[in-house]
Amino acid sequence: MAIKFQYNKTSLNELGKQLRMRTRALPTIKSKESALRVEVKKAKDTAAEYARQLDELSSRYDYMAALWNEFDPELVSIRDVELATVKIAGVRIPVLRKIDFAVKTYDLFSSPVWIADGVEVLKRIATLGIEHAFYDHKMQLLDHARKKTTQKVNLYEKVQIPGYEDAIRKIKRFLEDEENLSKSAQKIVKTRHGQIGEEVQS
Repeated sequence: MAIKFQYNKTSLNELGKQLRMRTRALPTIKSKESALRVEVKKAKDTAAEYARQLDELSSRYDYMAALWNEFDPELVSIRDVELATVKIAGVRIPVLRKIDFAVKTYDLFSSPVWIADGVEVLKRIATLGIEHAFYDHKMQLLDHARKKTTQKVNLYEKVQIPGYEDAIRKIKRFLEDEENLSKSAQKIVKTRHGQIGEEVQS
């Protein structure tokens, strides 16, 4: 990205302002990037832990696969999922507050004994599945924000700050050269006037 500028003091002051702004902002953006990196790892690890627990719980009840055919799938349903929003390193992230299950009433006497346990197992599996999905989504949101922040750090650090510094250097050199030329021209004019004055006197 080429920095547009003119060879004058106004442009020099404007570029100086832009450079100072980016130089001051860079440490904050870098610390945001670090915080997001940590949060992405935490969310990823938590999602992986929920996935592991879900696999473990599912495999623990594999032996009951034949019994699940007797289970009414409409017995347990999710009534509501309560969400909240929190800010993590300036990024709005949904947070799972509560899962509200609806359990249909069933006849305890005519139903198999294991149905009550089955209801609890299904609630636990559903909870783990939802928590895994939430942490996976959280990780994706945070990782997207981290990538954008990393791009901004790179833009400031590798493109804009060096670009502004280079432009400022060029303007300063130009203004110095212009000043030196002006001084040299003044000396030449002074010398020439001196010579003309001498010639007139003689």
